[in-house]
Amino acid sequence: MGEGATALEVLDDEYFQDPHRFHAELREQSAARQVVLHRGLKVWLVGRYDEARFVLADPRFSKEFSGFEELFDKHHVGEGDRARFDQSLVQHMLNSDPPNHTRLRKLVSKAFTARRVEQLRPRIQQITDELLDAVAGQAEVDLVDALAFPLPITVICELLDVPMDDRDDFRRWSNILVGGDEPAAVEEAGGAMAAFLSRLVEHKRANPGDDIFSALVHATDDNDRLDHTELVSMAFLLLIAGHETTVNLIANGVHNLLLHPEQLDKLRSDPTLLPGAIEEFLRYEGPVNQATFRYTTEDVVVGDVTIPAGEIVLASLIAANRDERRFPDAESFDITRPSGGHLAFGHGVHYCVGAPLARLEGQIAVGALLDRYDIGLAAAPETLRWRSSTLMRGLYTLPISLSARGSR
Repeated sequence: MGEGATALEVLDDEYFQDPHRFHAELREQSAARQVVLHRGLKVWLVGRYDEARFVLADPRFSKEFSGFEELFDKHHVGEGDRARFDQSLVQHMLNSDPPNHTRLRKLVSKAFTARRVEQLRPRIQQITDELLDAVAGQAEVDLVDALAFPLPITVICELLDVPMDDRDDFRRWSNILVGGDEPAAVEEAGGAMAAFLSRLVEHKRANPGDDIFSALVHATDDNDRLDHTELVSMAFLLLIAGHETTVNLIANGVHNLLLHPEQLDKLRSDPTLLPGAIEEFLRYEGPVNQATFRYTTEDVVVGDVTIPAGEIVLASLIAANRDERRFPDAESFDITRPSGGHLAFGHGVHYCVGAPLARLEGQIAVGALLDRYDIGLAAAPETLRWRSSTLMRGLYTLPISLSARGSR
């Protein structure tokens, strides 16, 4: 790890390229440890399964956005300015506690039930087939650009009826906002994203359609309605969470199949293993590194550590998912492992509302890819670069070789 402004370890690029080594040491030594993020924010990192699950569910770890501003200033130990998000992007259900969280989630959860998501299967299959048709005849492609990114962004943009013309700008803003870029870049991207979404809210208010976002703009529940800022924030959350996690689910999963050819062979020989394989993708190299920020509202005992009141806490999902105390032989990638129990989608009241959609997109994308093509890794594994994000665990690119299978 790099040297920081304090004696605490800094989660720098060395960490992002191989966080699992650090997480194994963290789990072995204590339930939680103070570290400094690469932009200079001092936090407590929790890496054991039981303790992470506890942090994700206990109400003494607050997510109310209004409480963070002072804490960010208090715990910022770097020399540079910290990035400040546009305030209209942060007032969503992931940054709120009950009862406000309950109110916000109730208005969106009905759109993402397993039954409603299953109705999307034909369209998701169609989009996937079109993307795979587009790379037919190419010997090598970047799987992120060819499939992992365009599939979920197309699906979520169609669900919310967001113009696809803005997809490239949206991807650039999204990468900056979740990637820990320079503060000036974050503020510029946040402002552009907020302005874009604000215009979209006004358009939906004047021109409602048969889509989830129109329903949110005009939704009432016991005479409750989201105000303009809440709508902008909710659109931001649904668009970011609705594609970022699935991009990484698909790319990380295929990456690990290629690194473990015996597992790829198992999946090819028995496609019924696919749902379980998706769960192992999520456990072994999930799309989210650390869950979003929480802070302690009082002193809280976490395992063998007492975290004082007023401290920022991160539960590492990918660390918890490799805890030997919960998953025997946790460092092994095994698509036949009994599924369930992982924390890739979180836990508690903030459990990912889009989990059924992500699972379905992952199954369709990976299943169709393996059905149509023989694939191989088209770059030395050590040359692949992971995004420098405490939130997202994903590759910048995944070059793969393609050849059409002999029979379909």
